[in-house]
Amino acid sequence: MNLRDTVFKKKIKIWFLESAVVIIFLWILFMPNMTNYEKNENNYFTIKINGTVVGNVGSRNDAYEAYRYARRAIAKGNEGLTLTMADLSIEGESRMWGVVESPERIAAKMASILNQSKFDTVQKTYSVKINKFSLNLASIDEVQNLLERVISMYDEKDMFDVSLELDPTREVNVLMPKVQSKEEIQEEEGTLKPLLSNIGVNKTIREAADAADLKGDYKEFDDFKYGLVKIDFKDKIEIVESYLPADKLANPDTAFTDLTGDKNKEETYEVQTGDSLYSIAVHHNLTVDQLVEMNRDKLQDAASTIRDHDNLTVVVPRHELSVRYVMEEFRKHESYQAPISEIKNKKWFTTETQVIQEAVPGIRDAVLLTTYVDNRAEGTPEIEKIVKIKEAVPKVIERGTIEPPSYIKPISGGRLSSGFGKRARPTKGASTFHKGVDWATPVGTTVVASSSGTVTRAGWGSGYGYCVYIKHNDGRETRYGHLSKITCQVGQKVNQGDKIALSGNTGVSSGPHVHFEIRVNDNPVNPLEYLNQ
Repeated sequence: MNLRDTVFKKKIKIWFLESAVVIIFLWILFMPNMTNYEKNENNYFTIKINGTVVGNVGSRNDAYEAYRYARRAIAKGNEGLTLTMADLSIEGESRMWGVVESPERIAAKMASILNQSKFDTVQKTYSVKINKFSLNLASIDEVQNLLERVISMYDEKDMFDVSLELDPTREVNVLMPKVQSKEEIQEEEGTLKPLLSNIGVNKTIREAADAADLKGDYKEFDDFKYGLVKIDFKDKIEIVESYLPADKLANPDTAFTDLTGDKNKEETYEVQTGDSLYSIAVHHNLTVDQLVEMNRDKLQDAASTIRDHDNLTVVVPRHELSVRYVMEEFRKHESYQAPISEIKNKKWFTTETQVIQEAVPGIRDAVLLTTYVDNRAEGTPEIEKIVKIKEAVPKVIERGTIEPPSYIKPISGGRLSSGFGKRARPTKGASTFHKGVDWATPVGTTVVASSSGTVTRAGWGSGYGYCVYIKHNDGRETRYGHLSKITCQVGQKVNQGDKIALSGNTGVSSGPHVHFEIRVNDNPVNPLEYLNQ
């Protein structure tokens, strides 16, 4: 081998070494990242979205970071929430060698798949809850405009504003409306203070003027302001943020109609002195029969007695969102009634009354504070000033003070086998109209007086079999039939619950039972409506 060949071979080796260095450098510079090898540890993770492989990373943190990038990319530019099908799968393994990608590159692939899997978009909304009624509006401005629109139905002079404030009693963010007069708002903001100072009126003078404000009796009729004095929502309103699809939002005009349209709602009415079933029914646009039907637990018929402070259920047309407001009003030559005067009679039952003197209305000029709910007067107006032109004559009623007797079931236990009224297949020889009720019970069951009274009959009563009649202090009568043995006698005074007989199967009877009647003015009534009253 000559020197020339040796030099050439050395040059070849140097060229190969230089080439290897360049190739390694280019590999490091341009080829994808490679995972680090750690013995017995997962260092290579395959990511799938909805079953599709989107790439590989060197750690779970990189996978989750890529997923977060993808979600942000989808949500970007959208104020609402985008709902997609997102089944994220991360499978790890240990490798000596593996190519990985950056979270940013994988996020772009994820976003593409997630965009294809969108199934809904929900937006930030505001839910308004009023009792059991609720609606959803697109913005807080729509909520406030709606509430202001409801108030403006009664605030013709635009004297009041509606603001929304956080409910301090709630742990979560719940807004509630606050209705204030614009004058109050200005005072709170201090806008009146400079004005008062400029005209030489300070706080002390103003307070003195307020303290010296004359009461209504000393004012002239022209001194009153008249009109709207106070206004607020009658119902509790709660407003919360929510995320809903667009088709769940209410149109503001439709929402206003829903809130302010009349709907019949049940309310409780407290009976006042002088009320009758007829007057209560007329006041609430009901018939007496409708009023009785709505209060079956308290009333038997149109002749039922009502007492002061009794509570009756009535139907009142109300709005879903009711507004209560107070008006200062002048009534010229108004007809008015004097309060009813009562005379107590300690010998009468409370169900007994007699009119001693009829009322004669008076005439007056008056300034009244009248409370309204949804344009309907409620309660008794507060009198600020009156000048009587003609004195009213009160109605005078004499009323008993003794509580009337109550009625109890005449036996313990038993099965109700026949009710009151018409029956299709009575026992042979019995009437098709059942004048009482029957309880099936074994022969020999103790029968007691349903109420205190005097025994007027005790013996055989044809179809009744052995029977007992008792006359009670309120004029009613009870009858007990088909008895096996009578343990009382005519003329005997009995107390409620006293034993009067044993049950049986006598007379026109289909089996062992007790027949029980209550009669009012000798007319049979349904006993079940009188028991335990």
